[in-house]
Amino acid sequence: MRIGELAALVGVSTRTVRHYHHLGLLPEPARTAGGYREYRLRDAVLLARIRRLAELGLSLDEVRDVLADDRGRDLREVLLELDADLARQQEALAARRARLAALLEEGELRPDSAVSPGMAAVLRDLTVRGSRVAEMDREMLTLMDTTAGPGDRDEVVQLMRPLAEPGMRDRSQELYRRLDELGDARPDDPRVRELAADAAAHLPDELVRQMAGHLPPTGGPWFDALLEELTPAQAEVFRLMVDLVRERT
Repeated sequence: MRIGELAALVGVSTRTVRHYHHLGLLPEPARTAGGYREYRLRDAVLLARIRRLAELGLSLDEVRDVLADDRGRDLREVLLELDADLARQQEALAARRARLAALLEEGELRPDSAVSPGMAAVLRDLTVRGSRVAEMDREMLTLMDTTAGPGDRDEVVQLMRPLAEPGMRDRSQELYRRLDELGDARPDDPRVRELAADAAAHLPDELVRQMAGHLPPTGGPWFDALLEELTPAQAEVFRLMVDLVRERT
């Protein structure tokens, strides 16, 4: 087949094919007596693989490394792997469409509607009306849920679910209220250290173990950005709580 046929088959432009030739990602095929490139099935498979890897977010240098590992592999093996890649993509698209369909069936769309059903349930149970700190936690959990992959998202929900159970939920809401009461307090208020200890002790052991490698470094940009959203006393509670959680790990 000619370059235009190859490009149409794989779903790219002829300019893209020539660009990949120029970069050495796609080897130049044999030419006909008239000087035209003559492509075969393996060329189409390789071009489809390049396109797929690029769609996954790999840089062209990273694509080159992957392709180098593929050299010498049997064509059937490459085709099977490409088919598996497409099947995973199709499955992910189907899951996203199913989630969209469920959202569209809801009578009223809320800010929490875009999160997974499991996280939506956790967020509903952790709601404390009028609490700025609780609202911050909701925003962080929503961000984590919407940016995580399906496996990570399920793990986050499982870790947070114990906090939404009746007894734990009441305790969580009490802690939020105590934090809100510190809105105008000084960092050296005697309630600060007591609240930090209670908040750290409230976290389930499994959640603490999972948090061990993800706690923000004190003074780091993420840590500082979070503290800027809190009052001085609330920020001190958070600092002390993080230190106590680190001691538990």
